[in-house]
Amino acid sequence: MADQIIRLVYPPHLLDVPVINQLIRSYDLTVNILRAEVTPKEGWVEIQLTGKSNAIEEAISWLTGRGIEVQQR
Repeated sequence: MADQIIRLVYPPHLLDVPVINQLIRSYDLTVNILRAEVTPKEGWVEIQLTGKSNAIEEAISWLTGRGIEVQQR
């Protein structure tokens, strides 16, 4: 099992979308929320992803494809 810490910076139109839930269900990952700051107009969440390395890579690719900025920590 691999783990990686990333920060997700959300565009305003995705603040109400259950992105973390989709990560868990679609990529069989364990997600630990480390810290977050969310307002009605913007938000970021720092998470630790644990799972298979290829699943983490695919999840990050999916996130960027949705328009979420992924910052490696």
